[in-house]
Amino acid sequence: MTGTVKAAVFGNGSWGTAFAMVLADAGCEVALWGRRPALADTINSTRTNPDYLPGTRLPDGVTATSDAAAAAAGADFTVLAVPSQTVRANLADWAPLLAPGTVLVSLMKGVELGSAMRMSEVIEDVAKIPAERIAVVTGPNLAAEIAARQPAAAVVACSDEGVAQRLQAACHTPYFRPYTNTDVIGCELGGAVKNVIGLAVGIADGMGLGDNTKGSLITRGLAETTRLGLAMGADPMTFSGLAGLGDLVATCSSPLSRNHTFGTNLGRGMTLEETIAVTKQTAEGVKSCESVLELGRRHGVDMPLTETVVGIVHEGKAPLVALRELMARSAKPERI
Repeated sequence: MTGTVKAAVFGNGSWGTAFAMVLADAGCEVALWGRRPALADTINSTRTNPDYLPGTRLPDGVTATSDAAAAAAGADFTVLAVPSQTVRANLADWAPLLAPGTVLVSLMKGVELGSAMRMSEVIEDVAKIPAERIAVVTGPNLAAEIAARQPAAAVVACSDEGVAQRLQAACHTPYFRPYTNTDVIGCELGGAVKNVIGLAVGIADGMGLGDNTKGSLITRGLAETTRLGLAMGADPMTFSGLAGLGDLVATCSSPLSRNHTFGTNLGRGMTLEETIAVTKQTAEGVKSCESVLELGRRHGVDMPLTETVVGIVHEGKAPLVALRELMARSAKPERI
């Protein structure tokens, strides 16, 4: 690849905008797409995104637009940063506009309801491109901290190591350090299941429970994720890295995490409807917990924490009752 790298970022929410900033800081020419023309105009005139990252000045290399065709034109990398449950419908509209040979990059951490497909699988299904042209960026990447240019690391995953290395170079900055990985399955599962465990830890925090509980949930949540990954063909080492443990710790310990905050409100006694009403952005684990549990069932994997979260979030089970049921499970050896 020669000359300036061009990237299109579809989705001008907090993470899409922050990653557009990373790409521009790495030297890319970036088109940031969003549905609302007024917001695109505001971003271009003020160099800030007041709706999602107020106070963060965006690099001159980022140009906002509401014209999907203009954003996609000539892009070496087309980055998808929309809610996971909407990507199928959105990509169906965008697929005819994609530049030939563009690499599609998923920033999304979810599993599709109904199909139980990972995001890269949905992209492959809709865009009709080979898996070697689909990459994933994941890891402990809270958007507000990235936007503040605080040091962070991430994983760039693609089944084609060369493509992963190209994307790595396109988003490597003094504050954002990407590592490559060819284990797309493991990287995507780590990102999706950690949202569910983040909800569980948030619920525990909302109930006033302490660090022993949190440490137990994080550790057993990682074991649950690893069990599922092994059953699906992932590399177990992935789950001890940035896409697994790193992302899990950040999500379960930070008030900036949407899933943790959502869980905290549930743990404090708010209903699902009340919690949704006060949540401004998508907490992916709320819907993905059902599809993650379905993945576990399809692969014969026991996922008690995920099952507990589904019970609280979607079946109206009181957090205290769910906790008692979880603690009353039969004793067994500690193993993955």
